[in-house]
Amino acid sequence: MSVNLAVVTGGGHGIGRALCRRLAKDDVKVVVADIDGEAAAVVAAEIDGIPWQLDVSDEAAVVALVDEVESQHGAIDMFISNAGVGFGDGDSGAVSKEGGMNPIDDRWETSWNVNVMAQVYAARAVIPRMRARGAGYIVNTASAAGLLSQIGDAAYSATKHASVGFTESLAIDYGDDGIKVSVVCPQAVATRMIGIEDDSDSMEGGFKGNDFDGIMSADDVANIVIEAALDGRFLILTHPQVSNYIQRKTGDYDRWIGGMRKFRRSLQK
Repeated sequence: MSVNLAVVTGGGHGIGRALCRRLAKDDVKVVVADIDGEAAAVVAAEIDGIPWQLDVSDEAAVVALVDEVESQHGAIDMFISNAGVGFGDGDSGAVSKEGGMNPIDDRWETSWNVNVMAQVYAARAVIPRMRARGAGYIVNTASAAGLLSQIGDAAYSATKHASVGFTESLAIDYGDDGIKVSVVCPQAVATRMIGIEDDSDSMEGGFKGNDFDGIMSADDVANIVIEAALDGRFLILTHPQVSNYIQRKTGDYDRWIGGMRKFRRSLQK
């Protein structure tokens, strides 16, 4: 199946922006959707795409995007739910009410709505259309934290686990309908999520522990994601060592928890 039209949420910055650029290089028309409408417009202008200001946590807005795009531009062949948030725990850890690096009134609710429900809303909107056509691509960006854990951000870890579980269900339920489903689980990427600003060209810094297995560029991640998704891969690991970590975790959960505690202690020094 060829991809002629794609939607990328969180397309104004970071991995989303890199995905938009990569798709455009493949002559795909891209809807650049982002809550930051100005950033979406900048990226869209660069790649001759379609800018769209979008709050992914608003189901009606997601449905409206799909309806309007398909009526004006044709079938959406690929929908990449890439938008995500992470706020960090406060000083009291996983049960913190206080904010971490980006305190808000309810970090748990926002993480749930953006990291999980936004992907549910997108799938609800596009899958019936894709089933009717017998083809389509759904790509959900989760995180290695959805397979392992993110020390210092319980809400992020929990919601990324939920994202992986939801995407598994999509692959099981709709794979026989010609819909290819992928979940992306990167470790550290040079984006604002880990404290590295757009266009900084930095592969260093970020928050302590993020560079444990190396920080990848968003462009490198985008290339891996698009190639693997088009190849029909379900689990897309941009950092291959994550596969080994999963095996260690499932092979001896108690030992893995102990190792994570040790890692956490090392980060606190």
